[in-house]
Parts: sequence; structure tokens; C-alpha cells
Amino acid sequence: MTDMTHDQIRQRFAQERANGKRARDAAHAIGISEGQAVAAHVGAPAGGPQARVMQRDWVALLQALEPCGPLLALTRNETTVHEKTGVYKNVSGTSHRMGIALGEEIDLRLFFARWHACLAVTELAANPGNRVEPSLQFFDPHGLAIHKIYVREGTDLAAWHAVIDRFEDKTGEPVTFTPAAAPAAPRADSAVDKDALLRDWAAMEDTHDFFGLLKMHEVERQQGLRLAEGRFSYQLTTEAVRALLLNASLEGTPIMCFVGSGGCTQIHSGPVKRIEPMDIRGTQWLNVLDPGFNLHLREDAIERVWVVEKPTTDGVVTSVEAFDGAGELMAMFFGVRKPGLPELEAWRALVRELPRRDRATAAA
Repeated sequence: MTDMTHDQIRQRFAQERANGKRARDAAHAIGISEGQAVAAHVGAPAGGPQARVMQRDWVALLQALEPCGPLLALTRNETTVHEKTGVYKNVSGTSHRMGIALGEEIDLRLFFARWHACLAVTELAANPGNRVEPSLQFFDPHGLAIHKIYVREGTDLAAWHAVIDRFEDKTGEPVTFTPAAAPAAPRADSAVDKDALLRDWAAMEDTHDFFGLLKMHEVERQQGLRLAEGRFSYQLTTEAVRALLLNASLEGTPIMCFVGSGGCTQIHSGPVKRIEPMDIRGTQWLNVLDPGFNLHLREDAIERVWVVEKPTTDGVVTSVEAFDGAGELMAMFFGVRKPGLPELEAWRALVRELPRRDRATAAA
């Protein structure tokens, strides 16, 4: 992916980081993936960032973290960062397929088929004081960060280091990544049997059936929402995500916030309180800054927002889904709900009050 040596990668990566760039952006600035930049620090000289290659026994590694106590779980995509602090509990699955973490705070859906490498990283934190900030960083085959786990003040460091030592891969095999292929273009709308899609949509019994529905009909997610518009979906304005978070905060309506990286989906369930829009170097960020939960969403990247209705045996379940200009899902929002119970009426009322795109267009 590059002709640079590891020394050259480390030097250029450090320069970009010193200019204030996050690791993902610093790697992209020098023309490589984040995974490749981090892997270049395996065996690096003392005094700078260090990386150690970990074994690929994903389930056992995550299960071993419970004695470490509170950790920061971070999952992000190109436009949205989701951070939760808590204990990794109730991790299960198979390391080559899928898994789940069902702790009180750490709630994850894990798609291990896309996991390729894990590196234990020690680097200086960006904040003043240069506190050492150990982490575990997981990447897909193309060097895209899938999930990261950071030490917090309350972490049991002895337990953390024991996990790193136990799961370090001592074979000496280098970590390598391959360029990602361009995504396939979705089928034309005219090639989709819309009647069959809507018929099967109406027959859903669980929200988890939705992915299978799209796959069965060979429909891209937002394409499916567009084909179902007027029956199971409708569009909101791009200001709707801010309105959703502000109203949920003001009214005390508990919500669920999902953010995915492709290999991991991270979930917050509960109230949101401190909503802070910020302009950082010309980029518009919409933030939730609560104890134990932070969300950072690029509001200026929102291209489409949809309300989606999915039939289930417990009644219709309503989500709000935000997409960026590349058509990628930024974040999904639901009302907090337990299986066997209908969704909260307070959530439905909140969604009904969000600004609709058709009404805004008509008023213009």
C-alpha cells in the first residue's frame, strides 16, 4: 500500500498527529490506512508510540477484559464517533463469525468475519500532561478501525497488562493490510421487485429481520428506504438529528443510539442530557457529552435523514436513520424498548414532531 519504510511512516505519522489530527485522519494524510500506520509501531524504539500484535482469538480476548473494570469502548465510522465507558461483560460468540457483548454499559454487536488484526498500543495522549494512554485497537483486512478499547482512570492496570501479556502474538508474523475494492454499485430501482419487497417488509416479525430482507431482495439500505417511502418510511430535514437529541434531553425520553464501523455496532440505551453543537476548525459537530456516554456526529455531513417503520410481533418499531453524502449510515436512533413490549409512546410522539422534508420543501 506504500513504499515508505516503517521509520518513515512513524516520522510522518507523528508530524500529522502533532498538527492536531486524529490517528485516522493523520494516516489518510500520508496516504495509508490507520491500521498500517499503527502496525508500523510494532518494534518501534522506546520513547514514542509502541504497538504489540495480539492473537486473533477475539471472543477470549474480549472476555478476559472483565477483571480490568471500567474501560472506554469506541466505535466510529467516517462521520460519527460513539464512546461508552463501562465493563466488558457477557461476551459470547464464535471468533470467526459473530459475537455480542451485553454489559450494563458496554452493548456491542460484533461481526468477527470482518476482524483481521488487533494491536495493543501505548502512546502519549493528546491532552496536556501527556498521560500514557494504553489501548487495544482492532482493524479489518484493509486497515479500517473496527473498534478501540482505552484504559480509564478506574481501570485495574495490573489486570490490563496481564491480558496484554497473555494474548500477545509472539510468532513474529507481521500485520499486513490490503487495499479495499471499490463498493459495488446498487442495482437500479427498476430491477427490484418493489411489490415483493414491500410484501416481505410488511411480514417482518422482528427488527433483526430487516438486514435479511435487504439481502434477500439485493437492495442497498437507503435504496430500500426510498422504495418504501410513503408506506414504511419518510424523510426528515437534515436538522432533525439535532432536534431529536435536544428534545430527548428536554423531555427526558430515553433513546437508543447505534453507531457502526462495519465490524462492530455499539449501542447506548438511556437518557441523553448535555447536547453541545460545536464548530471545530470549520467542521460542525453535534455532541452528546454525558458521563459514561459521548457521541460526536458531523452535522455538516448529514445528507439524508429517514424515519423507518418496521413491523414486529410487539407492534411497529420506529427508527430515525442519518446518512452522509456517500450514502453511508452515520447513526440510528430508537426509543428504549425491551423485547415483548411496544415502543414508548413518548418516543413516537418525539418522532412525530421532527421536521419533515416534504413539509419544509412545500413551505419553501
